Amino acid sequence: MKKTMVWICTGILVASAITYTGLLKNESAQEQVKSLSTQQEVQAAQPSQPTFSSAAVDFGSYGQDVYELQSRLKLLGFFGGQVDSHFGSSTLKAVKGFQKEFGMSPDGVVGAKTKLKLVNATPNWKPTETPLHRSNQGSAQGQTTANKDQNDETMGSANTMGLSENDLKIMANAVYGESRGEPFEGQVAVAAVILNRVKSPSFPNTPSGVIFQPGAFTAVADGQIWLTPNETAQKAVRQALNGWDPSGGCLYYFNPKTATSKWIWSRPQVKTIGEHIFCM
Repeated sequence: MKKTMVWICTGILVASAITYTGLLKNESAQEQVKSLSTQQEVQAAQPSQPTFSSAAVDFGSYGQDVYELQSRLKLLGFFGGQVDSHFGSSTLKAVKGFQKEFGMSPDGVVGAKTKLKLVNATPNWKPTETPLHRSNQGSAQGQTTANKDQNDETMGSANTMGLSENDLKIMANAVYGESRGEPFEGQVAVAAVILNRVKSPSFPNTPSGVIFQPGAFTAVADGQIWLTPNETAQKAVRQALNGWDPSGGCLYYFNPKTATSKWIWSRPQVKTIGEHIFCM
């Protein structure tokens, strides 16, 4: 009798385990279907108009998704800036405001749920403003021209200081010459330092004046200022123009491994990004 009871109990436990495992698998499958369904709703919401891709966008992103994000937010009154396809500080603020208003966590990341809310909230949205980014379609010659135009447009798209194209280009040269081996945040910080000096009464009031001030930048002294900057350096300049200042308002920076000036070590240090120490 005891053996029979043992076998019955064992059978019940095995059956329970199998049932529980099946429930877990079913719940996981339902979550995957739900996530996929949300993505599909975003894609199918407006088949006649350009719609968001499935990729999440956040601070620093650039392209069609950001263009659509900005223009939809502008239609709702959350975004008052220029629709320039760059996810900068003003776009981040608008996204967080939208997320908070619509009952979502205001994390500033535009994923599937935020995109779906935007699409549903702007059913009459149409792309009315010309995007400042360009597609890669066309002949090889056409691509070269488009890429050049894109660089010219996007370099000045966030220019609220009235800087000249030459100033923006020389800033990209300086960022590339000074910090091309640094993380992107560090490159933006170098661009921000240049802008902070422009705004300071203690320095020249143009980027060119700041950069070519005698002894100010190593890249000028060793000639690396004339190297052709890459897209990362140009993007770093754009982010600084958009208001991102990873340096925290600093006016100086130096590499402790190569610095020979005793004076620079006396400056109040704010933070270290990559190989550079940023200071006031």
